[in-house]
Amino acid sequence: MPEVLATDAPAAVTEVDPGQAVKMAEPSLLGLEPYQWVSVAMAVLLLFAFIVAKVHKTIAGGLDNKIKAIRDNLDEAKQLRAEAEALRQEYADKIAGAEKDAEAMLENAQKEADSIVTKAKEDTAAMVARRERMAQDKIAAAERQAVDELKARAANASTAAAAKLIAANHDAAADRALADQVIEQL
Repeated sequence: MPEVLATDAPAAVTEVDPGQAVKMAEPSLLGLEPYQWVSVAMAVLLLFAFIVAKVHKTIAGGLDNKIKAIRDNLDEAKQLRAEAEALRQEYADKIAGAEKDAEAMLENAQKEADSIVTKAKEDTAAMVARRERMAQDKIAAAERQAVDELKARAANASTAAAAKLIAANHDAAADRALADQVIEQL
């Protein structure tokens, strides 16, 4: 028999010597000690809880519900994580696409800038050549005008000088002889 249900009670001491400890007998009911009665009461309570009240089913049902709630939370967390990963990948793809677009735009802008610079150089060279021709034309026109003016002044000056010389050296008789000569030639 287990020690819990053992009923060996200590023997009562009848003789007491001075200076010797006295042991008292503990109370017992139906041959069982108090700690044995506590053990029996606990066993009866547990049997009642598991057999009659079916507490184990209630406890198991509560634990099952708790496990289901935890699983649902884990599934929801997995789903949220998958959505977050998909969003992160989508934005990473968008960023990569934006970087490619930015590079393409920068390359196109560089090409356009190069073509604009080349065209500006060509236009500048053409404009300089055109302005140079215009300047040369103006210089040539000014030279012609200056030569024409010089010729006109020279003609005026020679005419005036000839008129003075003729007026000083020719008299009326010489004018008649000259007029007659011109008439004969005609």
